[in-house]
Amino acid sequence: MAQALIFLAPGYEEVEMLTVVDLLRRSNITIDMVSITDSLEVTSSHNVTVKADICLADADFDSAQMIILPGGIPGTPNLLACTALTDKIKEFAAQKKWLSAICAAPTIYDKLGLYQGKKATCYPTFAEELTDAVYVKQPVVTDDIFITSRGAGTTIEFAAAIVERFAGKEAATAVLQKIIYNDTY
Repeated sequence: MAQALIFLAPGYEEVEMLTVVDLLRRSNITIDMVSITDSLEVTSSHNVTVKADICLADADFDSAQMIILPGGIPGTPNLLACTALTDKIKEFAAQKKWLSAICAAPTIYDKLGLYQGKKATCYPTFAEELTDAVYVKQPVVTDDIFITSRGAGTTIEFAAAIVERFAGKEAATAVLQKIIYNDTY
């Protein structure tokens, strides 16, 4: 039973996906990489093929506490086009379960009408697509059930915010120390 589910669509941004998975697993937070296709192997926007843990049909949404969406083009539009996933995202929002997204992917929650004035961030060229959210130009924005981030360069901070949500500030600081993030530790 995974605590978090991260979704791989053809054309996902591999740094945004793999960094999150890595830091959560280092923090002993269970996360499943979920392919939205019928194949476990999913190719990223930069032609890196990763083998997911499970396919969407096998994802345990009942046990999961968070959905995480990496960005990437065409990964983000491919995630949005997956009705089985967007239906589950809406269920998570209704149940006040956590929703996280990075890069272009925060626009998915906006297109589904979920922000309702909450603060969010995304890749700068997609900021105008956040019509239901209050756009904030920060590396990571946490507001209510949402954690959003700007792009590949903010992925470590994004992953740390997710770790903090699950396990607290000390756990987030500990994982950043382990990877010598910003060498401030």
